[in-house]
Amino acid sequence: MVKINGEELNIAGKSISEFLATTNYDPKRIAVERNGDIVPKAQYDETMLCDGDVVEVVSFVGGG
Repeated sequence: MVKINGEELNIAGKSISEFLATTNYDPKRIAVERNGDIVPKAQYDETMLCDGDVVEVVSFVGGG
């Protein structure tokens, strides 16, 4: 199980890109933190989610 934004999901073995493809997140407007480290967007395809990972997905909101 992988904890994403506090929710346990059975997505171990998928890449960050594969997970994001199942969501409504705009990849251009988010940051992903895995186990306390920011994952560069260029590594989303190769970063595999493992059992016990804790992931936070943060959306950026524009305004002024």
